[in-house]
Amino acid sequence: MEKPPLWSGPKTLLKSETLYQYVLDTTVYPREPDCLKELRNITANVQRSSMAVPPDEALFLSMLLKLMNAKNTMEIGVYTGYSLLNTALAIPDDGKILAIDINRETYKVGLPVIEKARVAHKIEFREGPALTILEQLLTEEKYRGLFDFVFVDADKANNLNYHKRVMELVRVGGVIAYDNSLYGGFVTAPPDEPLFRGDTDSRDVIVEQNKVLAADPQIEVCQLPIADGLTLCRRLY
Repeated sequence: MEKPPLWSGPKTLLKSETLYQYVLDTTVYPREPDCLKELRNITANVQRSSMAVPPDEALFLSMLLKLMNAKNTMEIGVYTGYSLLNTALAIPDDGKILAIDINRETYKVGLPVIEKARVAHKIEFREGPALTILEQLLTEEKYRGLFDFVFVDADKANNLNYHKRVMELVRVGGVIAYDNSLYGGFVTAPPDEPLFRGDTDSRDVIVEQNKVLAADPQIEVCQLPIADGLTLCRRLY
């Protein structure tokens, strides 16, 4: 029985470790491609490895992309590229991913695995602040309504700023996915519950984000208790 790496344990709302292990052993690990497993194990030894998407969430996103027949995608926040590789494997050979991150060095950690999996040709990596790059994309008409799917897993403080811009870039009927949207359950923590300062700030941002998205008439919203929360937004118009 393969034990989950330390970074994936806390990234689930399942409170039974035995149940989570059952999900991993029964459904997730047997279906995880070798290249993803390799990158997951590499990432486990990288600083702040808990930033990576856990394998059960990746399996769900892979199926979603295939059900959507997604071809043009965007990823805001790349880290070592586990979810990026997962997307590259799910979309067709002529599919494209615009990958945005402020740190090329962490992306380069996973790049050899991505290249070995022969999917690097699907990825266009752009280094820099996501807001700046999104603004640049909006100046080019070809990007408006281009993307079938956008995965947002970067600095939470800017999620609503990203949302405003990404809504012009994703096609009608396309999906925007926001990771960590239940923040490990801390979204319901009492205001006086002691948290690390960063946790408190991020929790407050995510609580506000959830309220705004739930009330946005331009989207259909589904919030899933997978990993530490995943919100799907389908653009209606």
